[in-house]
Amino acid sequence: MNRIAKNLFSGWFQLSRWFPPERMKAIRDLIAEGERGHAGELCFAVEARYSPMALLAGIHTRGRAEQLFSALRIWDTAENSGVLVYLQLAERRVEIIADRGIAAKVPQAGWDALCADFAEAMRHGQPDRAVLDCLGRINALLALHFPAAADNPRELPDEPVIL
Repeated sequence: MNRIAKNLFSGWFQLSRWFPPERMKAIRDLIAEGERGHAGELCFAVEARYSPMALLAGIHTRGRAEQLFSALRIWDTAENSGVLVYLQLAERRVEIIADRGIAAKVPQAGWDALCADFAEAMRHGQPDRAVLDCLGRINALLALHFPAAADNPRELPDEPVIL
């Protein structure tokens, strides 16, 4: 019942307040700037809430993030270096899904630490810091393990995804 209440009454109210157009532009610009320095692809997706039907069907944040990783074709990069940062706003849960190329170079504990830091900043009501810090740290990991070549292709859009 707690998850249903959160998803019915809190998600959509927070989306426009926590992610206004200027913040979404800053997120887009950070992704674009970071991708100039690495051969990875980074995507940020935020979903305000789940429907009651999805909750009754047993949807969970990790499974939803994996669905989006596939649907947004983040797995479809030349070097298998795509990363999705997914935020479910009503429950304030974050998941990071890394494609097999970058996941082979960064242990799961590293991704878990990023998620924990993100969640901590969200608990303190700092969504802008949470997102920008997380994306900056992922850009640094991608630059370390997949430095940009002279012909660095842009394989995915930089725009944040709002669901």
